[in-house]
Amino acid sequence: MQEYLQFYINGEWVDPTTPSTLEVINPSTEQPFATISMGSAADVEKAVAAATSAFDSFSKTTVAERVELLGAILAEYTKRYDEIAQAISTEMGAPIWLSKAAQAATGQAHFATTLEILKNYEWEERKGKYLLRREPVGVCGLITPWNWPINQISCKVAPALAAGCTMVLKPSEVAPVNGIILAEVLHAAGVPAGVFNLVNGDGPGVGEAMSSHPDIHMMSFTGSTRAGVLVAKAAADTVKRVAQELGGKSANIILEDADLETAVSGGVGQIFTNSGQSCNAPTRMLVPRASHAEALEIAKKTAEAVKPGDPFAEGTTIGPVVSEVQWDKIQGLIQKGIDEGAELVCGGTGRPDGLNAGYYVKPTVFGNVTNDMTIAKEEIFGPVLSILPYDNEEQAIEIANDTPYGLSGYVQSGDVDHALAVAAQIRSGNVHINGSGADFTAPFGGYKQSGNGREWGDLGFEEFLETKAVFVPAA
Repeated sequence: MQEYLQFYINGEWVDPTTPSTLEVINPSTEQPFATISMGSAADVEKAVAAATSAFDSFSKTTVAERVELLGAILAEYTKRYDEIAQAISTEMGAPIWLSKAAQAATGQAHFATTLEILKNYEWEERKGKYLLRREPVGVCGLITPWNWPINQISCKVAPALAAGCTMVLKPSEVAPVNGIILAEVLHAAGVPAGVFNLVNGDGPGVGEAMSSHPDIHMMSFTGSTRAGVLVAKAAADTVKRVAQELGGKSANIILEDADLETAVSGGVGQIFTNSGQSCNAPTRMLVPRASHAEALEIAKKTAEAVKPGDPFAEGTTIGPVVSEVQWDKIQGLIQKGIDEGAELVCGGTGRPDGLNAGYYVKPTVFGNVTNDMTIAKEEIFGPVLSILPYDNEEQAIEIANDTPYGLSGYVQSGDVDHALAVAAQIRSGNVHINGSGADFTAPFGGYKQSGNGREWGDLGFEEFLETKAVFVPAA
């Protein structure tokens, strides 16, 4: 059993104010593999005090100094790369190939991208009678989830450091080890004491204390819409900036002129990646009604080739979902889909054959889904795909937008101009055409209840900056 019983505050590993522990569960075995301490408002107070004290000097560091610091962090991250990947596979269940190729890679990519932005950023611009200046926002509270853990930590920590901010991080208590390793990386790279602080804990014990703290100037939160609302409410009394990347129920519109085999099989592959635990997963596949039956056959064939299993075993396609709570929720929603009359194409409730322990979910596809069904409305966060038939393009766009979420959209077409015309009508922060992937320099974030603000790239960097107008008298 690994023990991580201290918090990283003011450049040191320190004991919690009040001892309280939590076992971290390996979702592939359902057994604890580590123990962490759970923080309290008193621990947050110490961390915020350290960050506040460090802000005055760190905010005045030069760009060259912060460029050097980010370079040192990248070097240390590379040394710990495999360890980070292994921790992620152990604590949240991603197959080790995915943890190495994508999970750990995203963290590295965010630091590298932010480094390049920092090198070239214009901090001051003359505009007529005034100077437009950008300055660090201050002490930042960062709350991150378990599904792409180091990705979501790094896309906050990297720009906050580059901007000259100081911070307190609360990583997910469900998958905390990768964040602890990152704290060790930052310490080894020479991040000054108090600039980065880490307190483990849950939302009520640590997250609320951070969100309401008068000396935290910005909260950056990634997680469920429900929890994001609580963060915003707790932050309101101190009128701090709140940036949120929340839930999604993204539509994947397959147009009549798309190659059906490629579009459907690609969409199925995307939803099952990371066991469906991605907020921007294309969970609603919209297909022309005339092609619906054929789409179900393609989806079934693709899904049946997916191999759930041990994250460290060769040949595993998807690992378990992260926890018993998540497994129970997914099982309930699959049953809800059956009860509400959706056509179960493959998968269903229970564990996959041969897997009697671990939070494994059968790769599941529903057909003949309507947008008023629970499985089409609620974020399932598991390997469950809903296929909805549509009668014409206008109806497809209407269905795609008929959701309180607006994180991502997907359009498949044999004509890119056609796809672009449809993409322009989708109310979401991102739209991917014909399987195009992510770009770390592009903004990531959503419309409606998928959040506000943007992460990644230039716009993600600027979330951590204040804007100042300095008026200069005429010569």
